[in-house]
Amino acid sequence: MTSELITYYFPDLSTEQKNQFKQLEELYSIWNAQINVISRKDIESLYLKHILHSLGIARIISFLPGEKVLDVGTGGGFPGIPLAILFPETQFHLVDSIGKKIKVVKEVSSAIGLKNLEATHARAEQIDDKFHFIVSRAVTQLKDFYPWIKGKFESQSHNSLSNGVLYLKGGDLEQEIADSGLKKVTIYPLSKYFEEEFFDTKLVVYCPAQ
Repeated sequence: MTSELITYYFPDLSTEQKNQFKQLEELYSIWNAQINVISRKDIESLYLKHILHSLGIARIISFLPGEKVLDVGTGGGFPGIPLAILFPETQFHLVDSIGKKIKVVKEVSSAIGLKNLEATHARAEQIDDKFHFIVSRAVTQLKDFYPWIKGKFESQSHNSLSNGVLYLKGGDLEQEIADSGLKKVTIYPLSKYFEEEFFDTKLVVYCPAQ
């Protein structure tokens, strides 16, 4: 699958955004050969399983100019890099505890000219800043994840959703949500927004700051 998959679902992209998405295939192929941030078998499905999956969050919310978003455990830059391309006036901070993955993030974002993204080799707990939203892609169970980012939210909300977590997950989450003790959790099935079979079990979990 090519970058045309992205323009199919997001037809209003600027020429610059289209070019940025298009460049990702070659960049990730080059860097993944040196530092394995995507499984070898998945690199051929980059646009479906990584880029479009990341953009599932954009089906739930449109980040506003000036908002700040933290991507925890970003790995090779997902969901942060695709979201930063889509929302160029929103500030993204990507963190990962593995330095070589952050190297890939920095190299890829620099190569495509992203001005609204910074990347830090750190654990989420070490980031001393406040954000409107925190995003992540299934790095751990919710009950373990939330303590890492508690207290890192801006107090003022301006968006259609209150400041909080947008978490890409899969499968049956009923028990996981119950175990987390979090309140007002909303689940958005991505199969409602994307027609590919890959998304049949994929979800965005939204949890307001608490």
